[in-house]
Amino acid sequence: MTSSTTSAATSWAARYGDTLPTTYPDGLLSQMLLHRSVRSYAATPVSDEVLTWAVAAAQSASSSSNLQPWSVIAVRDRDKLGRLAKLAGDQQHVANAPLFLAWLVDWSRLRRLGLLQHIPTDGTDYFESYTIGAVDTALAAQNAAIAFELLGMGIVYIGGMRNHPEAVAEELGLPAGSFVLFGMCVGYPDPSRPAEIKPRLPQAAVLHHDRYDLSQEAASVADYDYRMGLFQRSQHRDDRAWSRVAVERVLGPESLTGRERLREAVNNLGLKLK
Repeated sequence: MTSSTTSAATSWAARYGDTLPTTYPDGLLSQMLLHRSVRSYAATPVSDEVLTWAVAAAQSASSSSNLQPWSVIAVRDRDKLGRLAKLAGDQQHVANAPLFLAWLVDWSRLRRLGLLQHIPTDGTDYFESYTIGAVDTALAAQNAAIAFELLGMGIVYIGGMRNHPEAVAEELGLPAGSFVLFGMCVGYPDPSRPAEIKPRLPQAAVLHHDRYDLSQEAASVADYDYRMGLFQRSQHRDDRAWSRVAVERVLGPESLTGRERLREAVNNLGLKLK
């Protein structure tokens, strides 16, 4: 068994709790299965060269109509990171990250180009444009995440950037027509505080053939509740059933940590979401 196969088998077991299928992925696919959220970093800085390659990977992602409606801000200033950490709900790994990336849905660039050419850009105010921007930004960021991981680093996404969108925009000096969709901490993992691969739902719960099929959902969720309980206990965390915890995260506006007003915030930042 090759080292790639061994890695794939280990990560597959961590994700799904069973054995690897009979066909083995190549090294890149194996690496993708090894993803885990890394929140503790060594002191080693992330170089501009590494950042350049990661952004090249991001720009190689698919883009709807090649509009490329995103930008990214690299933050290394410790004071600024401390303020962003507070806005994200006092997440200390934001303050400590060697590199923090703020990923923006950014329609301001096309608006500026429209002004230069005396062409209206009213279409950027519609919900379709919000959707395109969010999808393109996520695709780009995930390509960058894979690049960082291939280069030996770890990342964790920071949705807490949406807790206080206007304050984050002010901190980063954003132009109207842009907002931070999420952040990303980047750094070399601290070997003394290793992160573990988190289990995922069985594929039977998320993969459907020809039409939506509920026949295996109950068994799949029960299996996942059990496996996630074991994982959470091993991490000394809340081991309540995943299905209960996940549903409580969408209980109502009170469970959205300030993000229930996201439409209002995006409107305030220059995107009207008609």
